[in-house]
Amino acid sequence: MPILAHLDLDAFFAAVEELEDPSLRTRPLVVGGDPHGRGVVATANYVARRFGIRSAMSSAEALRRCPDVVFRRPRHALYRQYSQAVWSCVEEVVPRVERTGMDEGYLDLGTVLDSFAGARRLAEAVQVAVRGATSLTCSLGVSTSKVVCKIASDRRKPGGITVVPPGRERRFLAPLPTRVLPGVGPRAEERLAAAGISTIGGIAELSDVELRAVLPGQVGRLLRDRARGIDPRDLELDVERISISTEETFERDLSDRALLHAELRRMADDVASYLRRDGLSARTVTTKLRYTDFSIRSRSTTLPTPVDEAERIAELACALLDRGLRDRPGALRLVGVGVSGLTSLRQLTLDEL
Repeated sequence: MPILAHLDLDAFFAAVEELEDPSLRTRPLVVGGDPHGRGVVATANYVARRFGIRSAMSSAEALRRCPDVVFRRPRHALYRQYSQAVWSCVEEVVPRVERTGMDEGYLDLGTVLDSFAGARRLAEAVQVAVRGATSLTCSLGVSTSKVVCKIASDRRKPGGITVVPPGRERRFLAPLPTRVLPGVGPRAEERLAAAGISTIGGIAELSDVELRAVLPGQVGRLLRDRARGIDPRDLELDVERISISTEETFERDLSDRALLHAELRRMADDVASYLRRDGLSARTVTTKLRYTDFSIRSRSTTLPTPVDEAERIAELACALLDRGLRDRPGALRLVGVGVSGLTSLRQLTLDEL
């Protein structure tokens, strides 16, 4: 039986800024773009969130909701340093880890534990290690599958631990709103609501016939399995990787180009941090677009010289998104950035001598 955890650093960018400048801890803080231009909120601290400020909101709207909010431009190099310190100390406690971003990832607690009984204590040890190494706080969800862990880690933020023991996964998920389930976007939420289904438990109880009527195809079956706590995915470790990618499903469909570009730039930072960590560069950059009807379009470009810089990857990803939207306009429920054609920087240097 798997014993997994999802770790999520609390308001990561904002938390780092608060560590660098403790006077910000009691003030509403936004890390993001210019509020007088087309800037976007990357992260808001918990004081700012009381005003309804959230990630991907325009900076202008954040300023409107809280005129006293403090803005800081993102400092990604600094955040990567903190992220590396976090994951280095986590891997000393739990050696098998899948990093899905600078501020989140999955832990295989089963590499340390023989049974589920010690899961909470081990999760607490991870929190202590992160806090001791970086002064940052994190929230963890512990259960038997990735989907349950991911949802559980968000239930007691900031700094909480939610443990869902074996056999209780479906009961834990049942009362939660459908939008909480990974994979349920605005269109699926609308279809479910039209069918009178507002909770994850309602999805879990759908018969095959009902499921085909509401959410036909493979996506419907996947969501019903997840609603029942069934998710056989194992951790994806950073060994023999042929590509690196990250993607985000939005709470609401997005069509605003500035917001989409901001999301791509954030993802490019994550991808670039993985490349540099592993001493790699990439020749191909890909942008993934998923539309409101669940159809997927990908656009790629291959370069003569490999890259590992976040700014260059972001520039290419944004251009590919613009090209994709010219070919097929429309709102998007998901975007992603990936790189492939990976090359060792050490090998590249030798080859070019």
